[in-house]
Amino acid sequence: MRVYKRGESWYLDINFEGRRIRRKIPGARTKSEAQAALTAIKADQLRGEYRFKEEKRILFESYAKEYLDYAKVNKKSWKRDQTSLNKLISFFKCMLLSKISPRHIEEYKRNRISEVKPASVNRELACLKFMFSLAKKWKLVEDNPVKEVKLFQERKIEMHILDREEVDRLIESSSDHLKAIITVALNTAMRKGEILNLRWNDIDFDKHYIFIKETKSTKSRKIPMNTLTVEALKGIRREIEFVFYNPKTRDRIKDVKTAFKAACRRAGINDLRFHDLRHTAATYMVTGGIDLVTVSEILGHSDIKMTMRYAHPTPKNRREAVNVLADVFSKKDEVQKISGTDMAHIVVQSKVAH
Repeated sequence: MRVYKRGESWYLDINFEGRRIRRKIPGARTKSEAQAALTAIKADQLRGEYRFKEEKRILFESYAKEYLDYAKVNKKSWKRDQTSLNKLISFFKCMLLSKISPRHIEEYKRNRISEVKPASVNRELACLKFMFSLAKKWKLVEDNPVKEVKLFQERKIEMHILDREEVDRLIESSSDHLKAIITVALNTAMRKGEILNLRWNDIDFDKHYIFIKETKSTKSRKIPMNTLTVEALKGIRREIEFVFYNPKTRDRIKDVKTAFKAACRRAGINDLRFHDLRHTAATYMVTGGIDLVTVSEILGHSDIKMTMRYAHPTPKNRREAVNVLADVFSKKDEVQKISGTDMAHIVVQSKVAH
């Protein structure tokens, strides 16, 4: 048994159960400290209390394949993980899973940020973090190095709520197939994926509702259809099982990014995401007086706090709110709507009377 120095660190070199083992001695800054650690290890060995953990020599690439098999069964977002893994494997593939350190991950960050936006790098790091959490649970590694790495700060994306004029311009500027998709989005608050995955057998035209089976929250839900939604859907020819399809390829439409951007450009609407159509629908429902619980159920939110983002107080809403109180508490048969000036006058009179 001996100790030796490499760089600024001290290491031990011992034979243990027929194996030669070399290990860094944590915290040892001098030879005397390294010798003291070696002496303590000898004493522990004599008492049978010291054991070296067997290092699992698993390549990242091998574990990534095992992880993807797990994700396909247990995660609804496994396809997103698959995209992230393509980049992660190209960087970490020749490394042992147990040897990946925060320093390596920082290097990955530096490389990727020159190629993609911060949000994309963060999604990949989130995937990597979950992979290591699972590996730790499976006793493949001792620590999760991603926990020591900071994510990039992302630019907060503001919701773009369309006004009525913008809605009309957007629909008028859209191609025929996109008009129906946008109409359904604005009148149901469905997500883009839910709309593009819509099948004819998910629609009940007699009872006027859409049944969504595959949702982000994994919970199915029914969405009532208004007349605009019914008209838009009945205007589509029923050719295949999917409602929205490409007549040339006879396959469902997988995305409308190009067509949507072109429509926004023609309509003169900047910085609009397709998801903002869902925000617009939800906001108009809330400002139209629909209670948050109902709106939350239509949106398929798992937490009503998410729905509360669409409740934007306005001076008009606040004035209507106090007028409702006047209707409730007034003793007169006919309730007069109170302006801010009138309210102040009433408060003064009340104080004088008392």
